[in-house]
Amino acid sequence: MPGGSLTYGIDTEPTCFDIHVSQQDITAAIQRNVFDSLVAEDDAGKFHPWLATSWDIAPDLKSFTFRLRQGVTFTDGTDFTADAVRINFDHIVAKTTKSQYAASLLGPYTGTEVIDPYTVKINFSRPFAPFLQAASTAYLGFYSPKTLTANADKLCGGGPVAVGTGPFTFTSYTKGQHIVLTKNPAYAWAPATGKHTGPAYIDTLTIRILKENAARVGSLTSGQIDVISAVPPANVKAIQADQNLQVLRRDIAGGPYSLYLNTSLAPLNDERVRTAIQRGVNLDQDVSTVYFGQYKRAWSPISATTPSYDATLEKSWPYEPATSNQLLDQAGWTGRDAAGYRTRNGIRLTIEWPTVPAFVREQRDILGQAIQDDLKKIGVEITRPAVDIGTYVTKAYGGQFQVLDFSWGRFEPDVLRLFFNSGSTLAAGGQNASLLSDPEVDTWTDTGAATLDQATRNDVYAKTQKAVINKAVVIPVYTSSAIIGAAGYVKGIAFDANSWPLFYDAWRNKK
Repeated sequence: MPGGSLTYGIDTEPTCFDIHVSQQDITAAIQRNVFDSLVAEDDAGKFHPWLATSWDIAPDLKSFTFRLRQGVTFTDGTDFTADAVRINFDHIVAKTTKSQYAASLLGPYTGTEVIDPYTVKINFSRPFAPFLQAASTAYLGFYSPKTLTANADKLCGGGPVAVGTGPFTFTSYTKGQHIVLTKNPAYAWAPATGKHTGPAYIDTLTIRILKENAARVGSLTSGQIDVISAVPPANVKAIQADQNLQVLRRDIAGGPYSLYLNTSLAPLNDERVRTAIQRGVNLDQDVSTVYFGQYKRAWSPISATTPSYDATLEKSWPYEPATSNQLLDQAGWTGRDAAGYRTRNGIRLTIEWPTVPAFVREQRDILGQAIQDDLKKIGVEITRPAVDIGTYVTKAYGGQFQVLDFSWGRFEPDVLRLFFNSGSTLAAGGQNASLLSDPEVDTWTDTGAATLDQATRNDVYAKTQKAVINKAVVIPVYTSSAIIGAAGYVKGIAFDANSWPLFYDAWRNKK
């Protein structure tokens, strides 16, 4: 069983490999193989030992004390100790790190107290229930203190400077081509969710960057590579029908792919216009057509696989172009220009929704065209300017775009606070792309973050989901599935709770 290598084709190239800086799912999916966490989370949301053997949560949820596993070493030979935890967490929240996501996972962090070399206490200024789940993600994984001191400015570039304790080391990266991960032979601290102990089975994992769907699928079906991510929905049935291949899949928890409507900019500061747009998109048809029935149409800003999902939202806001037209009339957009678009005081009803070519995946460009066509029928023009990453970040963080779109993988309903709490601004590492400022939503999401009581969490998160849908702050579109295509001889690939593929237990039943 041990030995050999696997080649894995992916569709997206990280813009930054630094887990403490990047907010991209692909960064975490790759680096999960290199970096370990304090705890591991299973499919049921239960937490298990990993780099921490046990932990205590203070009754007020303002501190978490972890007893660390002894004998763990970084791949540069440095011991993993309580001081390494402190150095990493302090690095994440430092302004110079410019964390785009990990800092938000630490929330109201006030510091790490080293009790002894293998006991550490993480402190917060207010109750922070989501921390344990956050501590299970790759974003709060641990770098060797040596590399943080010597190479902090180089970590975005990936490669050997990315020193962790994980089952693989980051051997090399060739931009636009491939990433090479090599087995860590000293690995002896797998999480309790693993299927074996000791080093990974495979010696090398080569990750090839194959953005074109046809090239990625063709490489799999021709036997050039062993595994691919992001199997296009159009190709799923063909791969399933091939006796030499297999399909592995898991619906992704967290935020489904959604459109976030900027409530601070006209004309989307008018709830009637937002609701008209929300009800004017034929999502059932668009999602089914573009994704061949492989992805599910979304109804809530969190997916059905996420804890505290409110199933009562399903079917509650159907496609209703007649309602959309009535609302736009009420909002004063009663004129029509020569192209058929609505006008008010001679101004066309135009909404700007940018696209970043480097980020386009899952045929979202095709889906966007379908949405444009739907909204044109009710007289709303959607423009889709192509912008570079730098322009996108500057304007998005400045609240200058009317619509932003993204999905967000995390097995935790606290993503609702990330998306809709007024304190969770893009500039502060949050993701409130709608620029919503709603005292009730703030109270509900703050309450959810301050309790472990499941009934309370279900209540406040259901209220949050209903409110943002009813106010048309967001248009949930579809729930992505992590769809993996693999040769039949590939065994042992698993998904973690965030739906990232894990290669620690993977092996090949073929020489």
